[in-house]
Amino acid sequence: MCGRFVLATDGQSIQTHFNLVAVPAGLAVARYNIAPTQSVMVITNQSPKTVTMQKWGLIPSWSKDTSMASTLINARSETLEEKPSFRTAFKRRRCLIPATGFYEWGKGEGKTKQPYYIHLKDAPVFAFAGLWETWNSPDGDMVETCTIITTEPNDLIRPLHHRMAVILDPDDYDLWLSPEELSPNLLKPLLNSYPEERMAYYAVSSLVNNVRNDSPDCIKPLMPPAQKPLF
Repeated sequence: MCGRFVLATDGQSIQTHFNLVAVPAGLAVARYNIAPTQSVMVITNQSPKTVTMQKWGLIPSWSKDTSMASTLINARSETLEEKPSFRTAFKRRRCLIPATGFYEWGKGEGKTKQPYYIHLKDAPVFAFAGLWETWNSPDGDMVETCTIITTEPNDLIRPLHHRMAVILDPDDYDLWLSPEELSPNLLKPLLNSYPEERMAYYAVSSLVNNVRNDSPDCIKPLMPPAQKPLF
């Protein structure tokens, strides 16, 4: 599962990494605690590649209302071609969701959960594999939404959670963003867990538990408690 993530880098870095013509002014604002239902930066497979802001939580085009959004923040890679909510988007509306890190919660002291910040060792910015949709409300408003695809965790993430977001290799961006309708057999090999040796994580404070907290303090390493003197 991916339920919180970070995008804290400048527009030029995003433009360079994703080979974009430009990143619209005002979109590359550092965010340290991005949560479901909020607007997130998305690079869609429209031609040319389009950078936009979409609501995190997919609303299928056929949905009668917005109620499904909060339950469709993630999409299981194993069933994309089967689930009506994702089947068409998997073939036609794929996207990249830029990030610089994300959070998971592991066992803490007692009944508490300890948040961890997870990032890549060799890349300051990366992309989750995502799907996007356009939904037209009964009032005629057009709403663009997205979801993050998940897969089996690697050995690093497994102690924290039984799922992890799909992080795409940059060499696969162009295929994933193809504007053409592609066979699932061509796309599914891209949706594997990212190599654990290229990732790292560390404990952070409980600030991230509250979505209203959105500052660099959210990703500040949690200092271990001072050791008691031996004598």
